[in-house]
Amino acid sequence: MRVFVTGATGFVGSAIVKELINAGHQVLGLARSDASANALIAAGAEVHRGDLTDLNSLRSGAAATDGVIHTGFIHDFTRYKEMCEVDKLAIEAIGAELAGSNRPFIVTSGTALVSPGKLATEAIIPAPGASVHPRVSEQTADAVATLGVRSAVVRLSPSVHDEGDYGFVPMLINIAREKGISAYIGEGLNCWTAVHRLDAAVLYRLALENATPRARYHGVAEEAITFKTIAETIGKQLNIPVVSVPAAEAAEHFGWLSGFACIDCPASNKITRESLNWQPTQINLIADMEKGHYFK
Repeated sequence: MRVFVTGATGFVGSAIVKELINAGHQVLGLARSDASANALIAAGAEVHRGDLTDLNSLRSGAAATDGVIHTGFIHDFTRYKEMCEVDKLAIEAIGAELAGSNRPFIVTSGTALVSPGKLATEAIIPAPGASVHPRVSEQTADAVATLGVRSAVVRLSPSVHDEGDYGFVPMLINIAREKGISAYIGEGLNCWTAVHRLDAAVLYRLALENATPRARYHGVAEEAITFKTIAETIGKQLNIPVVSVPAAEAAEHFGWLSGFACIDCPASNKITRESLNWQPTQINLIADMEKGHYFK
């Protein structure tokens, strides 16, 4: 297939581009800058100039291809609600262009807020309005499916890890460096999930090739890692104390990240493995952290 990829030079998107090309697909990557365009050319992809706020560029990219993978998101957490609206409009624009074609359209979401405190499965679809979270990528993808598009969702783990990660784990490391302690909340038994970036890239390709409308696929290689284990690994690597902080002091210690630091979000990958024959093969999160590149 000829595949349009948004976020094509990002941490996850760049791995997807390579995975698609290695599997024999052609890639048309969205590029906002000359640097992004050059990176795509170097990877063997074609360049489509535009950005997530340029809906015409998204429509024309979708029109020129056999399917779309949407990993692009503007990570401006100071304007998070606004960025979620940009994401919604982007999905709607691409979906409208694909309407009636039965072409695959893979949209990105997350596992963390699917079923906090209980094991999240691919079969769980939160009811509209069940969450106050402003990102509505899943609901928008479902709406697009009614237009005759094979839109499906890949839910990524809170930690998508590999060298170059700039997500939650590096943020926790930076907080630990600043505070001089590596902290967890209470007993630290709340769980996160994780997936290696290269395993996630394979998942996106398989989802594209086998998409079922309104399906959910879980980018989860490790279904439950206690937050305390992550904090202990950070403490060991930085040679600083590992301590428990009371829930009442979590916001003071972790700042805006406290909501994620306390969330308990184990998630299953059983349906994803069985339906796509996806088999994660890369190293786990803790082993990746112990390689040292997170702490350079």
